[in-house]
Amino acid sequence: MSSPRRSLLVSLGAVAIALAACTSTPLPPEKPATPPPVVTPPAPVPPVQPTPPAQPPKPTALQMVPATYAQLPGWDKDDLRAAWPAFTSSCSVLVKQPIWKEACSVARTVNANDEKAIRTFFEAFLEPNQVIAPDGATDGLITGYYEPLLHGARKKGGPYQTPLYKVPDDMVTIDLASVYPELKGMRLRGKVVGKKVVPYSTRADIESASFSGKELLWVDDPVESFFLQVQGSGRVQLSDTGETVRVAYADQNGHPYKSIGKYLVEKNELTLEQASAQGIKAWIAGHPTRMQELFNVNPSYVFFKEERLPDPKVGPKGSLGVPLTPQRSVAIDATQLPQGAPMFLSTTQPNSDIPLQRLVMAQDTGGAIRGAIRVDYFFGFGAEAAENAGRMKQRGAIWVLLPKKF
Repeated sequence: MSSPRRSLLVSLGAVAIALAACTSTPLPPEKPATPPPVVTPPAPVPPVQPTPPAQPPKPTALQMVPATYAQLPGWDKDDLRAAWPAFTSSCSVLVKQPIWKEACSVARTVNANDEKAIRTFFEAFLEPNQVIAPDGATDGLITGYYEPLLHGARKKGGPYQTPLYKVPDDMVTIDLASVYPELKGMRLRGKVVGKKVVPYSTRADIESASFSGKELLWVDDPVESFFLQVQGSGRVQLSDTGETVRVAYADQNGHPYKSIGKYLVEKNELTLEQASAQGIKAWIAGHPTRMQELFNVNPSYVFFKEERLPDPKVGPKGSLGVPLTPQRSVAIDATQLPQGAPMFLSTTQPNSDIPLQRLVMAQDTGGAIRGAIRVDYFFGFGAEAAENAGRMKQRGAIWVLLPKKF
């Protein structure tokens, strides 16, 4: 579910050295003797400086260091049967890549209920590689997201005053790879004004302008509408028809995601510990007149499309194009890590020291997910998932599992 959770930018000095000339004083005339020999004192010997120990060069790019399964903390305790459906979903896409063809083909023959067989498969065909960030760090930020439930209607009225918008007709998307192949996967969004393409409207512009006719649905809570955009997709229970539909990410206005939690911390409105989803919502409740001011800090705006909800147990689709599996799917920075690949995550439960160590699949991306070791953990749907996701802000390490022939 690509979201804004899940969006891209000596002088030389000359040194002059002056040499001073020394003059000698003449001897008295009554002693016209041969001048004494000039004795040059020995140059002082500089103290011996100890040679500092050689330091390993700092990595300048992401590294994946081969490891063993014995090095994965908690690997032997994870029930891999819970991760298998997510892995086979990834394989439906990965099998098209030559390096994954053999492993994903063999995976079709593995008994999904046989934990030992699944473990044997991973250890035989895939090799764990620890991710090392460009600065040498082995851990990074692990956050969480979920699928929210909103209340709405197909027509504006009563409490349903906040629109969820469809992709506007005047927004154009330019695939930069068509001009610059090295920019594969990067797109420019904007609108045509005269003969120029200019940046598309910001959140502030969109919410202050009239987008009449582009409303997809109407919901009853502007705060939940904002957080729906952060999550990237959700469900809306419609009061006028009685149905529950899924609203999925359709596109984004092209502006970078900016964290309103970070903004409140920088303004000393909240401490870093208070800047959870719950803390931000509490701040808004106490400062209702500043709600729009806060929202406008984030210029990114997400547009939605409606999807049927045939099975409430099936998660929304991530950017890989397969349904997300609660607590087994994660969002990553696809410019840093291979999308779709299985990863072993070692972190802790929200606001806790209790280990959270399990096999997950990189099946989603997000505008706020940037960096080599930066993971957004999908908690699923419901109140408990929302509570855990809102408080998830832990440190963690990751290992990417790649085919041994890679």
